[in-house]
Amino acid sequence: MDGILPSEMGVLEDVSFLSFLSSPHLRISDYENPSTGIDYSNLDYGASLHFATIGSNNGHDGMDGHTFLNNPEVINDFAFRAIHVSTLIGKQIVQAYYGSPHQKSYYLGCSTGGRQGTQSALKFPEDFDGIVAGAPATDWNHLVGLGAMLARYIGAPNASTSPSFISADLWELVAAEILAQCDELDGVRDGIITEPDACDFRPEALLCSGNGTAGCLSIAQVEALRKIYQPLYGVEGQLLYPRPDPGCEADGNTASVLNGTVVSFSNDWFKYAIYNDTGYDFSNFSIQDIALADSMNPGGISTFDGNFSEFRDRGGKFLTYHGRRDELIPSGNSKRLYNLISRTLRMPSLDSFYRLFLIPGMNHCTGGPGAGIFGQSTIASNVVNASANNVLLAMVEWVEGGRAPDYVFGMSLEGEQRIHCRYPQRSVWSGEWICQDDSV
Repeated sequence: MDGILPSEMGVLEDVSFLSFLSSPHLRISDYENPSTGIDYSNLDYGASLHFATIGSNNGHDGMDGHTFLNNPEVINDFAFRAIHVSTLIGKQIVQAYYGSPHQKSYYLGCSTGGRQGTQSALKFPEDFDGIVAGAPATDWNHLVGLGAMLARYIGAPNASTSPSFISADLWELVAAEILAQCDELDGVRDGIITEPDACDFRPEALLCSGNGTAGCLSIAQVEALRKIYQPLYGVEGQLLYPRPDPGCEADGNTASVLNGTVVSFSNDWFKYAIYNDTGYDFSNFSIQDIALADSMNPGGISTFDGNFSEFRDRGGKFLTYHGRRDELIPSGNSKRLYNLISRTLRMPSLDSFYRLFLIPGMNHCTGGPGAGIFGQSTIASNVVNASANNVLLAMVEWVEGGRAPDYVFGMSLEGEQRIHCRYPQRSVWSGEWICQDDSV
């Protein structure tokens, strides 16, 4: 047959990535093509591995969230419905084309795609046998609230006149100082902070002394950094979101996030989904606004629920990964979700159905100096066509062969390989990188 090849691997639902910035896999609606909203590069990837592959625009076209304005049904599509409906239709198309139903159903996505994969396991546990959900944008209302608060810390929406504003060249200074303080915590000086949670960054090291102003920071800027690199807490002192990972500021895309304007995904969500006010300017934005978003939770988009029991009980498998240098979604939130599921299901270990791999040195979904290539996105990521090196193939082997991935090998852009460990194991240097139980 031309175009789509029959395969025992079944149906792959491949969702493009939520993107806040301007790389090919970053936009609020997760797409490659700005007019159709379909990520054709990942459609090609699924088909190259002999899946019957379908994609979704998440319920709306375009490069921003303006279609949310006064459109609650579009919000529902984005929050939970578009992936479910496209999956049902896709399975029907497969049956009509081949004359028989699919054998297994898989999902691949990152960022908003990661959140939607998580939402699928929670709301529609029968849709997929295996879900690969990278850097999931879960606890959505708090995440977009964090994005807005980070901008406020450095003076948004009037950053040009704020003493707290940190320019792009000063962010380079901050990045270099964070590496100087924390790079060798893992025993290797390689430009990668393996465990950002262990980095107790002291921004006061960058304070200007005397009357100096060049190559240093003011008191107001240091105080802004103190706020940025701490968790976000709510009106009652409760944790809303983990802090940005120290090291993420070294990624070039971070300049588009911490540049004195409210990052696009936060801007669009509060303007068009929460306040329905195109003139909203964030001049008085605070944690009170996040509390309002919490109370509204349009479309049930939060996606922060530990009850995976139905997905687990029907035999579903869930693999997630998160870069430790993610400039958009702090990787600590993936740890937080894992532990929420563990408490909810009263399972000390989730290994039987849920595995989280933390990727040192990787940016949002891909990129960065780390070994961040492991089959997670596009044909180019399938450098080694083997389950130990490709998370999608690892998922197929887990679902169909019963062999769960204990580790994942990633490749850097320079061709260097590194083992990535399943949480709560730690990546430890002992002359080479090994995975060590947290209790050791």
